[in-house]
Amino acid sequence: MLATISDIANLASLTPAQALGIPVALVGSVFLALGAQFQHRGVNKVDAATAPEDKAGLNLGQLVSLARRPSWLIGTLMLGLAIVFQLVSLYLAPLTVVQPLGAVALVITSIVNARVSKTKLDGPSIRAIIFCVGGVGLFVTIAALTTSSPAIHDTQLRVVATILAVVLVVLALVFAFFRKRFTTIFYIVGAGILFGFVATLAKVVIDRVHTLFESGFHLVTGDWLTIVCVVGLILAALLGSYFVQTAYSSGPPDLVVAGLTVVDPLVGVSIGIIVLGEAATAPLWAAFAFVVAGAIAIYGVFQMAKHHPQIRR
Repeated sequence: MLATISDIANLASLTPAQALGIPVALVGSVFLALGAQFQHRGVNKVDAATAPEDKAGLNLGQLVSLARRPSWLIGTLMLGLAIVFQLVSLYLAPLTVVQPLGAVALVITSIVNARVSKTKLDGPSIRAIIFCVGGVGLFVTIAALTTSSPAIHDTQLRVVATILAVVLVVLALVFAFFRKRFTTIFYIVGAGILFGFVATLAKVVIDRVHTLFESGFHLVTGDWLTIVCVVGLILAALLGSYFVQTAYSSGPPDLVVAGLTVVDPLVGVSIGIIVLGEAATAPLWAAFAFVVAGAIAIYGVFQMAKHHPQIRR
C-alpha cells in the first residue's frame, strides 16, 4: 500500500506555475456558463421572431439579428473572457489538465437555467449531469497525475493540421447535404469536436509564440506551420461557433454546455495524449482509466439529451 501511494505521489508532475492554470481555467468556466445562458436567450428570441419554416441551421438573416440582441452580445463578451482565461490556463498548464475543467460550467449552467426557465431538473437529468461531471472529474484527476507538456515537433503539428483539415471538410460536406435531418446532438458533438481542435491548436500557437519571444524573434524553419495552425484555429472556431448557435435554437443551454464540456476536452486530450505525447510517461493503468472516465462522461451527455425536460423532440 505504501509503495502504491509513493508511486502515485511521484506521478504528480505539475509545478506550482502549472498548478495555477487550474484556478484560471475554473474562472473561465464561470464565464462560459454565464455566456452560454445569455447567448441562448438571444438565439431563442431571434428564433421566435423569425420562425423559420425549416431547422436547417441559422440563416444569414438570423445571424445578423443576433448581432443586434443585447443579451447575445453580453453572452458573446462573457464567452470572449472565457476564451482569454482558457488561453492563459493553456499557457500555464498541460492541455490534458486544464481543458476538461470546463465541466464545472455544466453545473453552473444547469442551476442558472433551471432558475431562469423555472424548469425543475428531474432525477434522470440530474444523474446525467453527475455522470458528465464525474467522468470528466476522474479524467482530469488522472491527467493531473500522469501528464506533462513535452516539446511539440513539426511532424506532430502536421498530423494535427491534417486531421483538422479532414474533419472540417467532412463536417462541411455533411452539413451542406444533410443539415435538414440534423438534431441538436449533432450540432453539439460537431461543435465539441471542432473546439477540441481549437484548444489544441491554441496550445501549440501559444507555445510557439513563447519560443519566438525567447529566441529574440528569430524565425525558424517550419514557422509556416504556425500560420497554418492559426488559419485552422480560426476556421474551426467559426464553424464550431455556428454549430453552437444553431444548437441553442433547438436545445437548452445546459445540454449544449454538457456536450461541449465533455466532447471538447475528450477530443483535445485525446490529441494531446495520442499525437502530442503528453502522457508518454503515464503508466498502463492510466490508459484504461482514461477510457473508462471518457465513456462515463459521454454516456452522461447522451442521457442528458434523452431525458432533459426542455429538449425539443
